[in-house]
Formats: sequence, C-alpha cells, structure tokens
Amino acid sequence: MTPALIVIALWVVLAFVMAAFPSTDNHWRRAYILIAIGLPLLVWVTWQAGPWAGTLALAVGGLVLRWPLFYLWRWLRGVR
Repeated sequence: MTPALIVIALWVVLAFVMAAFPSTDNHWRRAYILIAIGLPLLVWVTWQAGPWAGTLALAVGGLVLRWPLFYLWRWLRGVR
C-alpha cells in the first residue's frame, strides 16, 4: 500500500472523528477543512497510485462529503 493511500485512509478516519462531535454550523466549517485537505491528497493519490486509485479516492471523498456535493450540484443547475 502506497503512502498516499494510507494518508487518504487517515483522512477518512479524520472525517468520521470530526463528524462525531456536535457543531453549531451543521459541520460546514469542518467540510471546508476536509475539502482543503482532500483535494491535494486526491492529486497525490492519482499521481502515485494511478488513475483507478484516484477515481476510487474521489468516490470515497464524495461519499464522505455528500451534502457539499449535493449543494454544489444544485448550485450548478441553478436550483434554489
């Protein structure tokens, strides 16, 4: 297992630990932090482990951050 895949697995663990604690802003601040950390990790995984691992890491990130993706999709379509 490459170091990039280990770090992505730790990112997923961090996401679940962050979600376990209550938040006053419905976890949006934490989602922004996870996105800021996850995007460079996604590039690193794709570069080090190949496009299939990068696609898998993107899918895992989409599952973890499903609500920000849902609101991004609605914003891109113009639905309020």
